[in-house]
This record gives sequence, structure tokens and C-alpha cells, in this order.
Amino acid sequence: MSLTVLIADDDPGIRLSVSRFLESEGYCCVTAGDGAQALEMIHRYQPHLLITDIAMPNMNGYELVRQVRQHPSLRLLPVIYLTARTELEERIRAYRTGGDVYLAKPFDLNELAAVVRNLLDRAQLVQMEWQQRQQPFSPPKTQRIAIDLTQREKDVLALLVAGLSNAQIGDRLHLSARTIEKHVSSLFQKTAVHNRAELVRLAIEQGLVERQPSSQA
Repeated sequence: MSLTVLIADDDPGIRLSVSRFLESEGYCCVTAGDGAQALEMIHRYQPHLLITDIAMPNMNGYELVRQVRQHPSLRLLPVIYLTARTELEERIRAYRTGGDVYLAKPFDLNELAAVVRNLLDRAQLVQMEWQQRQQPFSPPKTQRIAIDLTQREKDVLALLVAGLSNAQIGDRLHLSARTIEKHVSSLFQKTAVHNRAELVRLAIEQGLVERQPSSQA
């Protein structure tokens, strides 16, 4: 099931370009033309992440996020501000109102997609940890499953578990971002998981990471 991203911006061109790009990355996107409409759609669709402009009619981005944060179920909703406002005071205000990332227009769609993935991966990890804490304690299962990984896949997996992004893993292993993406996709297929949060959990439970990765290409 695809993760849902809500895009709130009064510029239809930005709504269209961002939604099309993120949909090509595998996300389900819904859009709103102002803050009031976005707030209504948040309650209707329960998105996994919010991307919002600041200057919008009816309700600006700051007020939108302020109202979102008043709901206990939405306090951890990842928020990305996309705005033409670049002043330091505006960035500080954005973070104080509950924003996670502040990207100035014009922005690069690839950078935006990387930020979206990073925030969603972390949000899923937090959610899994919270769910595990709510469950009654039970002895850990020791049954192991056989997963045949190459040494390079083990290297990439170890750095994923350490919390590094694709770009950071590429720098550490002296590999391109595209090569890292291929290794991550291979790990998904071999472990039958659908996202990085599940992959990290499986790696920890199954003891797939045994040593620090090498730095050889």
C-alpha cells in the first residue's frame, strides 16, 4: 500500500509537478489549493506526510500546521515547508510552528523526494518502536530465516541500520547513488519487505549485520 502525501499550495503548477513526480516515485498524492482545504483533507485522508506552502489564501501554512499539531494523532505528522520566503526569521518561525524541513523555492524535485523518503522512513521507525512498547513483553523469537546476501549488500545494510541516507552510504562506500539504490532494491526483494523501516527491523531481529562495512569499492 502506497504512502499518502498531501501537497498544499495555491500554485496549480507546483501542485501538479510535485504530485506527478512523487507519484512516479511510488507515493499516492492528494492536493489542496489553500490551508483550509488542506486541513479538511488531512482529516479525511490521514496522509503520512504534509508538504505545504506558507503564503496561501483562507489559511496560511503556519496556521495550518499549528492547527494540525493540536490534534494528538497528528503531532508526529512529518511537515515540509515549500516557500519563496527565504528570510532567517521565516525559517525560524517555520521550525517553531512544527515544521521538519524548510525548502526554498525554486527547489529541486530530486532533493524533495529524498527529503520525503527520509522523513517517512524515520516516521515509520518511530511508529514501530511505539507500537512495540505498547505490546506486552514476550520472549524474543530466536528462529532465523536463511537470506543469501552478497558482501556489498551486507555493507549497505549495515549502514542503513546505522541510519545513513543513500547519499551518505554512497560516499562511505565510494559508490554512486544509483548503485546504492540497486543494492537497496535487491535487499527488498531478498528479504520480502516493502520499506526501509521493515528492512532495518528484520536486519536487527535476524542478526544480518555482523560487522562494520568495508570502504572498498
